[in-house]
Amino acid sequence: MKSMFFVLIGMGVTNIRPNRSLIFPSETDNSYVELTPKRPLNLQAFTLCMRVATELSGNREIILFAYRTTNADEPELCGGRLSLYLSASSGATFQVPDLGALQSHLCFTWDSGSGATALFMNGKKSLTKIYRKNHNVSSGGKTILGQDPDSLLGDFEADQSFVGEINDVNMWSSVLSDRTIQDMFSGMRVPRPDVLDWKTTQLQKHGGAEILTTE
Repeated sequence: MKSMFFVLIGMGVTNIRPNRSLIFPSETDNSYVELTPKRPLNLQAFTLCMRVATELSGNREIILFAYRTTNADEPELCGGRLSLYLSASSGATFQVPDLGALQSHLCFTWDSGSGATALFMNGKKSLTKIYRKNHNVSSGGKTILGQDPDSLLGDFEADQSFVGEINDVNMWSSVLSDRTIQDMFSGMRVPRPDVLDWKTTQLQKHGGAEILTTE
């Protein structure tokens, strides 16, 4: 397993609600969406959040989010048992209820100084794990949804592709408070993301991926 990554910083306040959804209709080795961050992902902490729905099940690996540099996956989110990978073959894995056809709101938080890593699922916080203490996420990579890149932007495998719907992908360059993440899940106003802002992030689709605009 390669390393990948997700993140925020407060700049004003916004009501974060999904207004675009990404649909991945079937397993492929060429369908993905590339996101353009607001700033380089040179990070020592982050909060990464998204809303996800999928009917994939079983032992199949599900890649939810990937940030790939030339040398490694910096942050990568995997479904099934939800896991975060940061330039390492082993990840911080959390045993939580399976994802399903009904949307789940997911947030991962990570802090380099302490290594503290946690998952929030529909506003509820997991136990905290210590993972990749003193690690740095490096800039210069590509941020994609829908595939697991084994190179900077390629070497995809159909059986690792995502099938389902993803929206409301936001990332901060800091660890948000528990209350802020719970407010976000409830649809309340929270600090505006400084790394990935779903309301403004440029999306470039490839293959059979679709971008749907919602009211």
